Amino acid sequence: MLRTLCSRLQVSSSFRQATLVRPRSYFAANMNTADLTDAHAGCRVVDPALNFKNYGKIIKFGGKITTVKCHEDNSLVKKALAEPGNGQVLVVDGGGSMRRALCGDNLAANGAKNGWAGVIVYGCIRDAEEISGIELGVKALNTNPVKTEKRNIGDRDVAVSFGGVTFEPGQFVYADLDGIIVADNELKL
Repeated sequence: MLRTLCSRLQVSSSFRQATLVRPRSYFAANMNTADLTDAHAGCRVVDPALNFKNYGKIIKFGGKITTVKCHEDNSLVKKALAEPGNGQVLVVDGGGSMRRALCGDNLAANGAKNGWAGVIVYGCIRDAEEISGIELGVKALNTNPVKTEKRNIGDRDVAVSFGGVTFEPGQFVYADLDGIIVADNELKL
């Protein structure tokens, strides 16, 4: 236990600061979506016309998919990111709504703290400046400063579709500056 904790503890050269370092996924360190699509013909690519933007500090991320389907209510997003992420990616189908933000800095920070690899929002986020400093992959269509209503309405771990791709819980998603791809199984090069 102590050895595991020590291996995850990074101490600065001055020994004044110590911070926990989240383990990076193999994908983030060694792959990109272009190479994956070259090596795996069955990858499905989210339509680039949606123009997803990067907001989190982690630009390359990937992992097993878990989903939330909601409309202008981020109650289930908050619940999901409060759970252990185990390197998964939360795919949020907000119907492409630009009227409310489905993720902000508090939820993103909670996701990073709980070991999520990333969040992909088919809709808006807010607190973009703060999220840019959080060790989490975050992609969304745009930003909007307006928070959601909390009605606890939506679905968890259901198939969601946008950009010509269906995301099913248990499949794998990979994202970087080139785009977002989905595969039935974990991809390796």
